[in-house]
Amino acid sequence: MRQLLRREYGDSLLTLLAILLVFTIFLFAPLQALGIFAFHAFAMLAILVIIASMLIISDHPFALAVMSVAFLANVSVFLIRLFSTWPYNLHLLAAAWFALSITLGGVVAEAVFRPGKVNYHRVVGSVLLYLLIAVMFGTLFIFVGLSFPDAFKGIAFADDSALASSAFYLSFVTLTSTGYGDVVPVHPLARSLCNLEAVTGQLFPATLLARIVTLQLREYSS
Repeated sequence: MRQLLRREYGDSLLTLLAILLVFTIFLFAPLQALGIFAFHAFAMLAILVIIASMLIISDHPFALAVMSVAFLANVSVFLIRLFSTWPYNLHLLAAAWFALSITLGGVVAEAVFRPGKVNYHRVVGSVLLYLLIAVMFGTLFIFVGLSFPDAFKGIAFADDSALASSAFYLSFVTLTSTGYGDVVPVHPLARSLCNLEAVTGQLFPATLLARIVTLQLREYSS
């Protein structure tokens, strides 16, 4: 049954996951920054959808286990914030989303770069990989900011509603090499991470294009 679902819907789920992540990054995170407490609830729903999609896209039990732990971490922080305070909420959330981005990235990369015809959904899946890179580095920036309070100028790494949007903003500004104005990395580790993300942002599109062209040429020659 799962094999049939994978053949029928595996590629289209890449598009669904990309849309889901776009809404998370570019809509619900800014809404939370404006004081609308929707992002965290949507994040938990998004992880559930990701888990359901991964059950179809992938056979890896480890990936499912990591996603399940990430979901439980989000639920735990949500409940803790409702009834009490805990100084490590952000650490737990950042760890959960780091694990999610790495695991989902591996599953998506396997689906995008597998042999076969390169269709629209697989191209969208490659865009999803690009977004997941930004999410991964965003979580790393949070860890650095929490460990070294003055690592970045322009961002306060406090447990408030604006942090997710700020971290995504910093990550995309770095990934796309847009340049810094209101946010500046100061700590050597922060600068090193920014350099690494900037290089990744430049190399990934070129490498991705070469790989997709290679897959398409193989399909035509077979």
